[in-house]
Amino acid sequence: MAERSTATSSSQRPASAQHATDSEAPEPVSPAVKEAPEATEATAPSSTPEVHSGHRLAKRYRLEECITRLDGFSSWRAVDEKLRRAVGIHLLPATHDRARTVLSAARSTALLGDLRFVQVLDAVEENGLVHVIHEWLPDAVPLSTVLQAGPLDAHEAYALATQVSQALSAAHRKDLAHLRLTPATVLRTGPGQFRIRGLAVDAALRGISSPTPQRADTEAVGALLYAALTQRWPYGDGAYGLNGVAGLSARDSLATPEQVRAGIHRGLSELAMRALDNNGATAASQDPPFTTPQELSAALAALPRIPPPDPTPTALAGYQHTTFQLGAHRQQPVPPARPAAVPAPPALPGRAGTVLKWGVSALLIAALGLGSWQLADALLKGDPPSETTPPAAPPVQGEEAPPAAGPVQVESVTEFDPEGTGSGQNPELAPHAIDGDPTTAWQTKNYYGPSFGNLKDGLGLILDLGETQPISGITVEAMGSTTVEFRAAAPDADSMPSGLDGFEPLSDGTGDSLTLEADEPVETRYVLVWLTELPQGGDGNYRGRITDVTVIR
Repeated sequence: MAERSTATSSSQRPASAQHATDSEAPEPVSPAVKEAPEATEATAPSSTPEVHSGHRLAKRYRLEECITRLDGFSSWRAVDEKLRRAVGIHLLPATHDRARTVLSAARSTALLGDLRFVQVLDAVEENGLVHVIHEWLPDAVPLSTVLQAGPLDAHEAYALATQVSQALSAAHRKDLAHLRLTPATVLRTGPGQFRIRGLAVDAALRGISSPTPQRADTEAVGALLYAALTQRWPYGDGAYGLNGVAGLSARDSLATPEQVRAGIHRGLSELAMRALDNNGATAASQDPPFTTPQELSAALAALPRIPPPDPTPTALAGYQHTTFQLGAHRQQPVPPARPAAVPAPPALPGRAGTVLKWGVSALLIAALGLGSWQLADALLKGDPPSETTPPAAPPVQGEEAPPAAGPVQVESVTEFDPEGTGSGQNPELAPHAIDGDPTTAWQTKNYYGPSFGNLKDGLGLILDLGETQPISGITVEAMGSTTVEFRAAAPDADSMPSGLDGFEPLSDGTGDSLTLEADEPVETRYVLVWLTELPQGGDGNYRGRITDVTVIR
């Protein structure tokens, strides 16, 4: 997933969302940090000079997509046309109250040169704008997105806490603090590998400060470790797409990770609580709370080795018994079941039994002889055998023949985005999904995560068949492995449903070439092709692209 330049979510909106609005609720922050006071109308910072997609900075950086627009600054995904690579850019007016602070923080971070942080590449003032250029990691995934699938195992949670605490220890030795460390600013670049973005710069952009920066960052690492172990955010109502738990207060102590979820590594649970401890309010042991990332790093290093989990034995799926007879690995055929033996009736005693047996035998011989003679006579005369299936009866007069199987004509196609903002995705491209041309496609906008950046449950296309008629399924050709649901409106729907609840789910699947069939044919006029998971493109963004949809009768 593409690495975002800033995280802009509130406690109700995950930080991996694609777009940020112009006015957003403030994020939940640690008690050890504080936001800058809200600007009044008289002292409000100047708005960013008008820039747009396609705008060029320093004659080399072309702006591609606005990620955040908040409090007088904006953040963009851009392209460095000189080096032909993606970059991230923060923009704010040179007259902004925080412009000097942002420039200073960016230049200090660039001098650190620690590869555990996303690198600041440039920080300059030009034409009345301050712009900070930083790396863009197309294959990195924010921790907030990773945790949507579930908590981390103990081995990876240990790696996360160790790498982040060690990186922050190195930054603090250079008098640099993060102050805005969240699941959205920690990026997973591979199994057990993490990088941190926004060191000092994110806090400077938002006016965040702290009288105890080392303690603030230590508590943030504790919150990350807590979230990694429990899939819960240890503050209030939750944030970053995670549910919350009891808040940090003297009257309402925070539940330990072990209390939230069974089977959690006890050592990591205790260290998370000691890092999170706020003036003794959530102390889980007699040990003192950590005051610096270096203390947390040392405690993590002192833990016994945590081995990685055993690999899942997926190769054993569908296992069947085998045999090693004659040295060959062959599947043992299962013999057909034998019918239960019917017990023979008791034999009749004496002379009567003997006579009866001879009589039955004679009758059987006579019957076999007669049958053989009739069969031979029929073969010589060319008569068809009596068992031949009779010809099908002609259809009854006035009865309609069932419709032949095959594709159903689609009258029109409409983009369906019930949770969108109203501008739609690419409605003008929707007809490409039914034109039969594999080189054309309808596609969605870009998202930061396979689940639409947690902005919506899905989106798709509605196919209007012109009239209610029986169908059995659809085929979908996509670019990249896409999760698709096949849904249909009720037979009596005389207009296109406006909500998802107007379509009944019939089948679903994941892939780039799908055939989705209902359990039994249904009658409908409106068919919904509903996308719920998007594939990742070569640029690191997630988007859905449908080249062809066919409705099957």
